Amino acid sequence: MLNFEYYTPTKLVFGRGTQDGVGELVRSFGGSRVLLHYGGGSAKKSGAYDQVKNALSAAGLEVIELGGVKPNPRVSLVREGIRLCRERKVDFILALGGGSVIDSAKGIAAGVYYDGDVWDFYMKRAQVGEAIPIGVVLTIPAAGSETSAGSVVTNEDGHYKRDCMGVNLIPKFAVLNPEYCFTLPDYQVGAGVSDILAHVMERYFTNTAHVDLTDRLCESTMRTVMLHAGRVLENKRDYDAWAEIMWAGTIAHCNLLGTGREQDWASHNIEHELSAQYDIAHGAGLAIIFPAWMKYVNKKSWASPSSRRRPAPPLPRMPSSRPRPSARPAACLPSPMTPACVWTRWTVHPACTAPATAATTVTMKPTTISFWLPCRRCLPGSGGQSSSRRYASSCRTVGT
Repeated sequence: MLNFEYYTPTKLVFGRGTQDGVGELVRSFGGSRVLLHYGGGSAKKSGAYDQVKNALSAAGLEVIELGGVKPNPRVSLVREGIRLCRERKVDFILALGGGSVIDSAKGIAAGVYYDGDVWDFYMKRAQVGEAIPIGVVLTIPAAGSETSAGSVVTNEDGHYKRDCMGVNLIPKFAVLNPEYCFTLPDYQVGAGVSDILAHVMERYFTNTAHVDLTDRLCESTMRTVMLHAGRVLENKRDYDAWAEIMWAGTIAHCNLLGTGREQDWASHNIEHELSAQYDIAHGAGLAIIFPAWMKYVNKKSWASPSSRRRPAPPLPRMPSSRPRPSARPAACLPSPMTPACVWTRWTVHPACTAPATAATTVTMKPTTISFWLPCRRCLPGSGGQSSSRRYASSCRTVGT
């Protein structure tokens, strides 16, 4: 494990109705004149725009609005926001939306106190210094920008997409209400989930040895997202599934999962060029780039999870009052893949198999991540009926 420093000052407020306290949160961080920055699509469709604006007004705050943020936020709107903040003497910026809105707000915050052009930060000609404090009301779980120090914007003049970093760009607080995700279209769900998984995989695939804890955290985060993505596509109003995805999106990019290990980020940098040229959603671009990156690095020498750690002791056998079944359902058998570098974790599944063998299998190699889920007929207490909405209707691989 490598040496590291971990710093995450963002106050996170999670759950139903948490947007009602956003005005007091702004006040607690010294805000009085607030720039409400948003895109317009998800914020208004979910009802977040009206609720947040009412909460700010109820707290006696002066609100200045700037909407119109697009995916792959434009530096031209950032410059307009800087001008507006200077004219109206804004002392706090509230980003209402997803990663594009938050990144645009960070660009505005960085540029208000800078004498030059804000694009200098993104071209690494200047470093971010003093910045207006930022708060977030998240409506799209994906980018993880609600706790990060980075901002990514696009310059229409030349189609450049670049990032800048600054500790003063880390939001002071983030309000996360999973109910705001209920109105997201399927495409946006897919792009967001791809972005979250990519944030984890940029950290997970490493050559650093002895990082067992963060290996396990990465794997748990990916598995959680892949399971609950299917649930929200079946039922957009599934609060619990959205809560899991929203919290996973934050954990994926607050850099907790990257502590003590070498990180990659090649796929993100390549994707920036793709979305700059073709203006596709960042998550959609990552879904194109990451499999290609995996195929490329699979030909190279790398340290697989199994070679990075000491051998783990075998799982203890657990007592069971049930008789051992003669055979597991064929659908619950582990993946037949036998690549050169395979890590397989065996866990107990109470209906399909004996206590110390496998029914749920996680198989990892540089080009494949497969999660096998139990079928409903195998669930304890189901009586063979398809009664649980938490699992797939039949055993299948989820997310390859």
